[in-house]
Amino acid sequence: MSIIQQHTSATLSDAWRTINIDAYNEDSSVNFDVSTLHPPQPDISEAEVRQLAGQVRQLLRGGDAEGALRGCLETPVYSGTEAAKDAHLQTIIEVLQSIKASEMSPLLKGIYESQGGNECLDVLMKYIYKGMAMGHSSARGTKVTPQSTGGFSQFGARPGASNEPDAAAMSVLLSWHEKVVDVAGLGCIGRTMTDWRRV
Repeated sequence: MSIIQQHTSATLSDAWRTINIDAYNEDSSVNFDVSTLHPPQPDISEAEVRQLAGQVRQLLRGGDAEGALRGCLETPVYSGTEAAKDAHLQTIIEVLQSIKASEMSPLLKGIYESQGGNECLDVLMKYIYKGMAMGHSSARGTKVTPQSTGGFSQFGARPGASNEPDAAAMSVLLSWHEKVVDVAGLGCIGRTMTDWRRV
């Protein structure tokens, strides 16, 4: 009988390890509080979002499109109810639709070159992707319902509703996406996709 056959499964278990070697590794999570990796995000209520939307609309009426957009982007709703998040998305899309195509690039360059501008454009990219994912329908209150197509489901606006506003909103979001990438570079997309904070 060989030495290997003499050992039973009990003696070959991991019970021999009595020292926690992870405690000696300075990069181990045992040695620091992992909750500090994700700082707490402030809860933003729907009332606060509505108040911000009023201030943003006032800036738009005064002709300060950059201030309106920056005001939205400096207070993203990471932690709050879905209603608050949707209301903030609606406000941002309203601001984006009110800005002329010729003003987009200069406005984005002005934001990008200012302090905290890189973070603002990353937040804008998050909202652009969220608006695209929602088809912008639910942000405006239109319900998206599946339509029967003989065994397959097709998502579209409710029957009888026109899809032209949705197509126009998607066109605006795609235009802004292109301009943000032109100004902030492709790294903006990577940072948006890998950020753990969701709007």
